[in-house]
Amino acid sequence: MDARSDAGSNLHRSRRNDGLKPSAANRFARGKFGGYDSAAELRDSGVTLYGALDLGTNNCRLLLARPDPAGFGVVDAFSRIVRLGEGASRSGRLSEEAMRRTVSAVRVCANKLTWWRVGKARLVATEACRMAINGTEFVDRIAEETGLTLEIIDRESEAKLAVAGAAPLIAEGSRNVLVFDIGGGSTELMWLDTSKDHYEIVAWTSIPAGVVTLAEWFGGRDVSSDDFRLMREHIRPLLQRFNSEIKSLTGGVVAADHLLGTSGTITTVCGVHLGLKRYDRSKVDGSWVESNDIGKVNQQLLAMSFAERAASPCIGRERADLVLAGCAILEEIRTVWPVSRVRVADRGLREGILTELMTSDETYGRSSQ
Repeated sequence: MDARSDAGSNLHRSRRNDGLKPSAANRFARGKFGGYDSAAELRDSGVTLYGALDLGTNNCRLLLARPDPAGFGVVDAFSRIVRLGEGASRSGRLSEEAMRRTVSAVRVCANKLTWWRVGKARLVATEACRMAINGTEFVDRIAEETGLTLEIIDRESEAKLAVAGAAPLIAEGSRNVLVFDIGGGSTELMWLDTSKDHYEIVAWTSIPAGVVTLAEWFGGRDVSSDDFRLMREHIRPLLQRFNSEIKSLTGGVVAADHLLGTSGTITTVCGVHLGLKRYDRSKVDGSWVESNDIGKVNQQLLAMSFAERAASPCIGRERADLVLAGCAILEEIRTVWPVSRVRVADRGLREGILTELMTSDETYGRSSQ
C-alpha cells in the first residue's frame, strides 16, 4: 500500500494481531553490557546487536540493544528533536531547513550503527514522510547522504509496533485496554482484548493530528483557554468516531480497565505530576497516574506562560510550544474513555521493533553470551 494514500482518520477491525500476554511478556533491561566490561568488548564479542530507528514528525530516535534474559538490554540510545514536519501541515512539503536538521541527526545514528557493528536493524519513518509531497524524495536523500535506507511505514504498522513495545506494561488481569500514542503528526489508538493468553488488537485508528500539527493550526506558544478548547473540539469527533467503531465490534463494550499511554505527552505530564527536578525515565516508565491528577497537571500547564513551561525540567524550551497541544488530545482521550488510572510507558515503537526483530531470530529473552 502506498503509505501516502493512507490519509484521513482510519478505523479498522484487526486481523488476528496477537502479542505476548502481559503476564508472559518480558521487560527489557537498560544500562549494562551483559557481563562484558565495556562497550568495546561487547561490540567486539561477536554478539548480534539490534537497532531500531524511528524518524517521526518531531523526533529522531535510535535504540540499540542486545538479547537478554529480561527481554533485551539497551546498550546505546540517541534522541534529538528535529521538527521534520514543521510547517508541512500547511505547505504539504518538508522544508529545506527541517530536512537539514534531520539529516544531521540521522548521520549521528548512522555513526552509532557503524561503530557498534549492528547486525540487524529496522529503520522507519512515520507521519511526516508519509504525508509530505517530498517525503519519499527525502528518504532517498537520507540514503545518499548518510548511507541509511529508511522505510516509510503505514499507520497500521506504526500502531502495531507501538503496542508491541508497550505491551509489557498492560496490567495483569485486565480485560480491555486502550493504548494511545500521541505523536508529532498523528495519534494512534488501539483497543485491546487482553482477556486471553495473548492480547488481540480488536480495533485501531490513526487520526491525522499530533502535537506539531495541532500547535501549528491553533497556536502553541501562547495558548489561551479558548485556544485549548478549540484544540479539544477539533479532536473530539475523531475520537468519538473510533469509540462508536469499538462499540460496533464489541457489542457495546467500551469500558477500558485502564489506559496505557506512550510518547512525550504522557511522560511529560507524569514527570510534572511527580515533581521531578529533572526527567528520570526510571521513575516515569511503568508509573500509574490517577486520571484526575492528569487533569490537574493539564490545567496547571495551561495556566503557565511559555517561559514557565520552557523552564520546567520535564518540558524544556524545545517542547514548550508543543506540550499543550498534546494535553488537549490527552484530555479528550480521558473524556471519551473515562478510567480511574492511566499507566505511563516511556517505550513504544522502537521497543516494538526490537522485540519483533529478536523474536524473529528467536533471541528475545535469551542470554547474549
